[in-house]
Amino acid sequence: MRLSVLNRKVHKWGGIVIALPLLAIALSGMVLQFKKEVDWIQPATQRGESTTPSIPFDKILAVARSVPEAAIETWDDIDRLDVRPGKGMVKIQAKNGWEIQIDTATGEVLQKAYRRSDLFENIHDGTFFHDTVKLALFFPVALVLLVLLITGVYIFFQPVIARNNRKV
Repeated sequence: MRLSVLNRKVHKWGGIVIALPLLAIALSGMVLQFKKEVDWIQPATQRGESTTPSIPFDKILAVARSVPEAAIETWDDIDRLDVRPGKGMVKIQAKNGWEIQIDTATGEVLQKAYRRSDLFENIHDGTFFHDTVKLALFFPVALVLLVLLITGVYIFFQPVIARNNRKV
């Protein structure tokens, strides 16, 4: 079998095999491009009164408990804290996807909103489907995509190479 025929077959079947996972990666990646511009994807970061954090951790938990949507009762219900001293606020991310932003000086709730960017990030890297999908499916898709890039470049330049070979 000639290299050009094999190359086209590898390119065609490789594209078919990775189509669905690549679609999930591409669509979620497109949404993630706008996460800082669209509040529906990721809530905008608010500013607190002071850039010197002075609120204790027990106050952070008490404020988080006061937001019913977040369903926070204990520290186990919190996925992470994101402290932004320069903006005078701390983001509390609940495990149910809600985000609470509070002023690090006063403890006032600056904003509460549902955060969808983590969902799209999990779809994008494959962990949404299952933790092993990330390495067992999405990594091989990346390798096949690399092969498609190489075969596609070859397919693109192959006529030029063939024409130059005929002239010699």
